[in-house]
Amino acid sequence: MAEPSFQRLGTSIDVPNVQALAASIANPADVPPRYVRQEAKADPVVSDGDSELPVIDFSRLLHHRFSREESAKLHHACADWGFFQLINHGVPDQAMEKIKGDIVEFFKLPLEEKKAFAQLPNSLEGYGQAFVVSDDQKLDWADILTLITRPLQSRNIDLWPAQPLTFRDSLSCYAMELKSVAGTLLEVMTKNLGVAPEEFSTIFQDQTQAVRINYYPPCPRADEVLGLSPHTDGSGLTLLLQVNDVEGLHIRKGGDWYPVKPLPGALIANIGDIIEILSNGVYKSVEHRAIINAKKERHSIATFHGPRKDSVVGPFAEIVKGCKPKYMSMSYREFRKAYFSTKLEGRRLIERLKL
Repeated sequence: MAEPSFQRLGTSIDVPNVQALAASIANPADVPPRYVRQEAKADPVVSDGDSELPVIDFSRLLHHRFSREESAKLHHACADWGFFQLINHGVPDQAMEKIKGDIVEFFKLPLEEKKAFAQLPNSLEGYGQAFVVSDDQKLDWADILTLITRPLQSRNIDLWPAQPLTFRDSLSCYAMELKSVAGTLLEVMTKNLGVAPEEFSTIFQDQTQAVRINYYPPCPRADEVLGLSPHTDGSGLTLLLQVNDVEGLHIRKGGDWYPVKPLPGALIANIGDIIEILSNGVYKSVEHRAIINAKKERHSIATFHGPRKDSVVGPFAEIVKGCKPKYMSMSYREFRKAYFSTKLEGRRLIERLKL
C-alpha cells in the first residue's frame, strides 16, 4: 500500500469519462461546450525544418571519446529548448513494445473494468482525471492513468491494472529502465552546471518517479479542443514515449507552438520546474500541450523523475555564489502540493516562485 502522505498529491473534481463521451458523439455539435476552446484554433503553429528539436545521442554521453561534445549539446538543448529527443538510450525494444502494447489493450477494456482502478478520494493516483479544480473551467479531451512507481514502498499495486495480465510486469520493467536513463541524464546536467556530485546526490539519490498514461480519443472538433492544457511539468525531468504513430505534442518557443515529430524509438525528454529552479533559470521548463486528432486515437506514457521526497528545492548553492537566487526555496512536499492543487495554466506556478 502506498504511503498516504505521498499518495495524496491533490484531488480533482469528478468529470465525465472522455473515452465514453467521444464514443457517444454523432456530430460536431454534440461536443460539450466545456471542452471547446477558441484559442486552440487561433494559436499559431510553426512547422518548418528549423523547428526540429535537438537530438541527443545517449550512447555518446557514455563514451569517453564523445562525452564532452555530447554533453555540450545536452547543455545547449536544456538551456535553449528545454526539450530534446533522446536516441540510443539503451532501453530494450522489448521493454518499450511490451508497455506500449499493454497500454493499448488497457484502454480497450470496458469502462467498468477500467473503473476498478479509479482514483481514490483525495488522490490523483489511478484512472481518471487531474487538475480539475472548479465546475466552470475548460476540460481536457483525455483520460489518464497515473501511477507512482518509485520509491518502491510507495507503489499502490491495487491501482495497477490487472488486465492485461502482463501490465504490472511491463510497467515495472519499463520504469526501472527509465530510472537508470534519467539518473544518468540528471547527473550529466548537474555536472554541466558546475555542481559537485555530493550536492547532486543530496537531491536525487533516491529519486521519485511516477507515470501518467494518456489516452486521447478522436474528436470531430479537434482544432477546438485540447488533450492537455498548456503547462510546464512539476518534475525534474520527464521522459515521454509515443505509444502509437499519431502525433500531438506541441511545445511553446518564442510565443509560437512547435509540433514535435518523434524519431523512431526515441524518448522525448523535457526539463521540469524543479530543474529550472535548481539551475537558477539556466535550464528552462518549457510550456507544452497536447492536441487532438479528428480521426485517430493517441496514446502516450510520460514518466516523471523528481528529487527525493524529503528534499528542499532551491537554486544549487554553487550556482548562486556571487549572485542572487532567482527562485525561492521550499520543500519538495510543499511544491508538489502547490502544483497539484491548481489547474494547468502555462508557467503560472514557476513564475510565482520567482524572487
